[in-house]
Amino acid sequence: MRIQITKNFYLDEFECRDKSNISLEVFNNILELAEQMQKIRDILDAPIKVNSGYRSPDYNKSIGGASKSQHLLGKACDFTVKGLTPYQVADQLEDLMQGGSIINGGLGEYDTFTHYDIRNNPARWNKCKSI
Repeated sequence: MRIQITKNFYLDEFECRDKSNISLEVFNNILELAEQMQKIRDILDAPIKVNSGYRSPDYNKSIGGASKSQHLLGKACDFTVKGLTPYQVADQLEDLMQGGSIINGGLGEYDTFTHYDIRNNPARWNKCKSI
């Protein structure tokens, strides 16, 4: 049975791909992240596909994730938005963060997805290979 945590998101979309158990702290972080992602979905008015949410330490290491990744805390989401490029998504998220509509945390641009996290301080990076 799928557990719905917001209007459009389910818990399993944010759980680790290795199906590892999550702590209460990670669960609470996922709930807060999902609330922010719901705001993004509502404002952009387009479906969002979560590629990666929480990552267990072993899974994060196996895919070459950063050792201090916000994914390890359940505070990060890599995703795509139907009908928008990752550049367009990042541009709109920057506006939403600056306007106070969503938490001003981490924002990463990649060629095939956008990274957003709810860390306690702004962070920006661009890992696009194409310009």
